[in-house]
Amino acid sequence: MQGFGRWINVTWILLLGIFHSCFSNYSEDQCSWRGSGLSQQQGSVEQISLHCSEGTLDWLYPKGALRLTLTPRLAPMGGVGPSGGGSSGVITACVKPSEQFHGAQLYLERDGLLELLVGDRIESSPPPRVRCFSRTPGERLALFLQATPHQDISRRIATFRYELRGDWTARMSLDSNLISSEDACRPCNDTEILMAVCTSDFVVRGNIRSVEEDETLRAAVIKVSATRVFRQKYTLFTGNSRLASQGEIRTLLQCGVKPGPGSFLFTGRVHFGEAWLGCAPRYKDFQRTYALAKAAQQIPCELPLD
Repeated sequence: MQGFGRWINVTWILLLGIFHSCFSNYSEDQCSWRGSGLSQQQGSVEQISLHCSEGTLDWLYPKGALRLTLTPRLAPMGGVGPSGGGSSGVITACVKPSEQFHGAQLYLERDGLLELLVGDRIESSPPPRVRCFSRTPGERLALFLQATPHQDISRRIATFRYELRGDWTARMSLDSNLISSEDACRPCNDTEILMAVCTSDFVVRGNIRSVEEDETLRAAVIKVSATRVFRQKYTLFTGNSRLASQGEIRTLLQCGVKPGPGSFLFTGRVHFGEAWLGCAPRYKDFQRTYALAKAAQQIPCELPLD
């Protein structure tokens, strides 16, 4: 009987190890992690490290805690727009919880202190919003997930996406708590416009068809008819029309964007799969700025305008 009991214990340990390996896995590129709290001991903290500029974390049936360090390999780039300057070495990170984020609270751990980013949701609460923060060179940051006690954890899943960039600026941030309207909505100067053309995820010429509100993101959604797509890192502007492609660009509500006549040069970044506005001068003003800089041999990159 004693031998049988020992066999049961050994079998259970093996099964637990298999269970943990099945439900606690890194993606092949070390960008994402998926795991289950069912294999964690109560009160334990599992250490996780991810090494990409974007990815996801899925924590099924949260129990105990997770401590996540993000150590991406980012090449510093020049900033775009007001407050620009990724060359300082500052990295901006944003997390976007899923609409079904349940069973845990997400904290930012900065120099040993915890700051709540995302609380545990109840069914009637609005979807959690994107939260952003910055890290200066040498600063020690981590994300800390603490499971909240529930009698039934079978439907609790804490999932979020993350993005880190060394070239975001204030106007690129989704977290409006971090920035002021004056900083985010100030028109770009000539130098910022020329740099935006070179470093943005998208550069398109187009017209504003309409402007709508996204209450979830507290953002304005600009419906754009793009008459020319100079560059797009992702497929943002599509359509069957030979004259124009259709797309959407988001910006902060407080910037007060209104539909109106005229052609613009839209530039910006892709943030969690969505286009966010950077610099957007009127196209005729951009042409004049570009022509003067080209004549003075001061353009940072070429753009085929003809």
